[in-house]
Amino acid sequence: MFEFKTTTGRKLAWSEWGARDGRVVVFCPGAGMAGALPFGSDAAERLSLRIISVDRPGLGGSDEHREKNFESWAKDIAELLKSFGCDTAPVIGFSQGAVFALALGAHGIASSVTAVSGTDELAYPEVKALLSEQISGFVQYAENDPAGLEREIAGSASAEWLWQMIETMSGNKDREIYARDDFAPAYREALAQGFRQGAAGYARDTVLASAAWPFRVEDINCPVYLWYGLEDMSPVHSPDHGAILASRITGAKLMQIEGHGSAILWTHATEILTAI
Repeated sequence: MFEFKTTTGRKLAWSEWGARDGRVVVFCPGAGMAGALPFGSDAAERLSLRIISVDRPGLGGSDEHREKNFESWAKDIAELLKSFGCDTAPVIGFSQGAVFALALGAHGIASSVTAVSGTDELAYPEVKALLSEQISGFVQYAENDPAGLEREIAGSASAEWLWQMIETMSGNKDREIYARDDFAPAYREALAQGFRQGAAGYARDTVLASAAWPFRVEDINCPVYLWYGLEDMSPVHSPDHGAILASRITGAKLMQIEGHGSAILWTHATEILTAI
């Protein structure tokens, strides 16, 4: 685990893998995740990529930030990148982390954005029309009473609760991977690390991701790659497997993978890293 102090005095923590002297790639992990759950380590080494998996504020080793938003997140990453000697970098986001990756693109911090099994803007009208009644109600709650929803999540969520929810919402293809003896312990440890300060960081992230985003994906002008498994059954990932999101971003490349679910970050890591 590595640490960096921002100009506000807050600690930002990250894990890394790949080529130590390679090109920096920022990774935004999924919901509630922190620490290292590597993907494509061999490909990263071969492609001379240094993948920096950053714990969002309040998760893992990064200090809590009660006023965390997408703008403060972009400022944090901009400072971290400057410590590596660069102004921009390729950014990858998985699941809920895709929202934070897209925010970096909208704020001009990303040289490219790759969203893998990404949560779409659920409050966007065309997307919201595709949601189940339960998820649509959750999005409305995030819109109408974000502080109330944040308190409710912070008071009830845990690493074990989130793991159970992920398993319940996953299709058979993903369950096969998530349940593997060489995968489940590492995933669960990433969630345990994410919740080691409590659930407040996850709660803040979830409300930010679920309400209407305060940035426009239409304004992203760097290359954007969207990867979705067509057997991803999660009701909170893009319900149309990225088609609406791709239509909103000029030049976005949409890859829809048959026979796979949300775990394509691990099953297709070489292709994903090669594309950037």
